[in-house]
Amino acid sequence: MKLTVIGCSGSVPGPDSAASSYLVTAEGFHLILDLGSGALGSLQRHVAVPEIGAIGLSHLHPDHCMDLCGLYVAAKYGPGTPIPRIPVYGPPGTSGRMASAYDLPTDPGMEEEIEFHTWQAAQQIGPFTVRTARMVHPVPAYAIRVEHGNKSLVYTGDTGPNDALIELARGADVLLSEAALQDNDPRNPTDLHLTPADAGEHAKKAGVKRLIITHVPPWYQRETQAEHARRTYPGPVELATPHAVFDI
Repeated sequence: MKLTVIGCSGSVPGPDSAASSYLVTAEGFHLILDLGSGALGSLQRHVAVPEIGAIGLSHLHPDHCMDLCGLYVAAKYGPGTPIPRIPVYGPPGTSGRMASAYDLPTDPGMEEEIEFHTWQAAQQIGPFTVRTARMVHPVPAYAIRVEHGNKSLVYTGDTGPNDALIELARGADVLLSEAALQDNDPRNPTDLHLTPADAGEHAKKAGVKRLIITHVPPWYQRETQAEHARRTYPGPVELATPHAVFDI
């Protein structure tokens, strides 16, 4: 199983990175986790639109889903169309939300190009077993665990601290964790995002083997956020950067 970072900028696209998007590949199958603002362009450096096996959306904030609008256009009008409908998994109401984003009537919305599914606790997507858990965020949001063979990757999506994330990540090979807030900042809102210390603590409690820090807003330093996560997590801490590739 291989993880490729398509976009890792938190909350908004940054000057060197699209917003959240990650490519997970095994057995030639390409699963995209989130497709945030600006990600579709970067994704095409690695995978053509007809090669996408499925997409999983952690939640429906624009920095995690909005490039589905561009994907709809590419699937409808791009070379080689029509192509088989692309499966997209997401929170309840994803189909209507994306139709509204492109100002489409909800019937058919994007349904002729995209096959929408609502997240279940567990589902098989291509060669992957994918499990989800509801997170703590202002909108319905899910952490996603992707398993292939004896390897596992857990992606936090966006969340405040919570025990459900620890349970989902238990024993995972990699925790791909957001760290959108700064440690010890009294202005940090509750139930919104993780600090680096939070990310490290969750990784330690879950007993994961590696921690990758991502979703750092462009107004903070990625390297600093990763360094601070090392204060609470004793294992390897790595940093998501655009187009970085990790073997899992």
